[in-house]
Parts: sequence; structure tokens; C-alpha cells
Amino acid sequence: MNVATILAGKGRDVTTISSTADLLDVARSLSAQKIGAIIVTDDGGAVSGIISERDIVNAIAKNGAEVLLRPVSNHMTQNVITCHDEETTSDLMGKMTQGRFRHLPVVNDGKLDGIISIGDVVKMRIAEAQLEADAMREYIASG
Repeated sequence: MNVATILAGKGRDVTTISSTADLLDVARSLSAQKIGAIIVTDDGGAVSGIISERDIVNAIAKNGAEVLLRPVSNHMTQNVITCHDEETTSDLMGKMTQGRFRHLPVVNDGKLDGIISIGDVVKMRIAEAQLEADAMREYIASG
């Protein structure tokens, strides 16, 4: 199964924020949306970064609470690893494991087109395993 299949089930909506917003705005959005990361976009809507709960915690730990009034651009990950519709769940797991992150923006034709979380990947892998088990049972039962 691939990214397009995951997004067909969950949708392609993505919460984004400007790089000039402050970390407190990010924290509020993360809390309100019940999500773990927000994609930072430029004026044209292209991905310019990503900021996660972990990034905010690290910023506060290093600089104190006043960091919450600083712009996202000071603390976001700028070199964002992305994926596209044709990539498989195995591809996603490899990227997430190697990069030690839990969110991958989906970019198609240079435009932000969705986001995949580790939870989405796990859910899809479980569904794949169930399909394989069902097929094996069917094969065995048919003799």
C-alpha cells in the first residue's frame, strides 16, 4: 500500500502556519487540532519547514519560556524530508526510522498535498498484515 491509499482514507487536509508566527501560536494550534506537528509554508504555499511538539519542548528547555514569543523560523526544521503519493509504507517507515521523526509532509508536483504520521503508517501496516492473514486462511481453507 502507498501514500495515496493512506490519504484516500484520512484526507489531504494539512494544518499549516507562517514562519513569522510565534511558538505560542504553534502550541495553541497543536493543542486545538490535537496533532503533533505543523507544516510551515511560505507565501506561495510551498513547504519551508516543520515544527513539532518536540521542537517546542527543546526550545523551552534550552531558552526558557520566553522562547514562546519568538518566531517559528528560529526553531523549525528547515530541511524537511517529504514523500509523494507513490511511496510505499515500507518507504515511509524507512524514512521515519532513519530520520527519527514521526511526520512526513506529502508533496506532489512541488505542492503540499497531505501529511502522514507514524500512526497512519502503523494503521496501514496492520491492515496489510490482516489482508495477508485473511488471504492465507482463504488459501488454506480452499485446500
